[in-house]
Amino acid sequence: YDKVLLSKNPRAAAMARQMGQTSLNSSNTNPAMNPESLSPPATQQFGVSLQFIKENNVNMIDSVPPVIRQCVDYLSQPEALETEGIFRRSANITVIKELQRACNKGEPISFRDDPHNAAVLMKTFLRDLEEPLLTFELFDDILKFQTWSNSEKPQKVKLLILERLPLDNYRLLKYIFQFLHKDRSCVNKMTCSNLAVVFGPNLAWPAVGQMTLHMIAPVNAFTDFILENQKTIFFI
Repeated sequence: YDKVLLSKNPRAAAMARQMGQTSLNSSNTNPAMNPESLSPPATQQFGVSLQFIKENNVNMIDSVPPVIRQCVDYLSQPEALETEGIFRRSANITVIKELQRACNKGEPISFRDDPHNAAVLMKTFLRDLEEPLLTFELFDDILKFQTWSNSEKPQKVKLLILERLPLDNYRLLKYIFQFLHKDRSCVNKMTCSNLAVVFGPNLAWPAVGQMTLHMIAPVNAFTDFILENQKTIFFI
């Protein structure tokens, strides 16, 4: 179960939980086992919903999960923010899984003086959410982004972000994008378009099936537009 949860397929994690519950309900050979044993601990942050994290972190500020705030605080340091290719490069998978396990247990985490660990952990959190930050509901509209005229895009994007995105999702998206806007692209080479390629697939994906190549372009373009226009979009 832990291995599935730590994967980048939240739907597989949900399926594993359902299969586990079915198995438990159909067998009485071990009365000590019960479905509650499969429930995530209150400290869990990966592979769960934003609502779950909020309900179990009463001191959470502006709907920002603790692990995301830790990543942003670390990456906001000049020496970290100026790391070339900061969000594009990979990190040691064993280290990332160890950081995930520590977060899920409510234990302190250390990025080991490596900005790439914080950057990858941040992206992994977004990808492991039960529902993407931009929600399943908005996905079909996002796929239409490139069919909109340039004059239509500002109004339509604001409508999606300001009126249809749940408040908790909006607050977290705003927090992340305002941080990314500080990214020193002249030094770290992470322009808005580069950031969109990295973050787009971690912010939106279909409720059924996998992301296809024809989906990636509009998702990345939509993400790029928000990054370029975040000051006029996130004014609330």
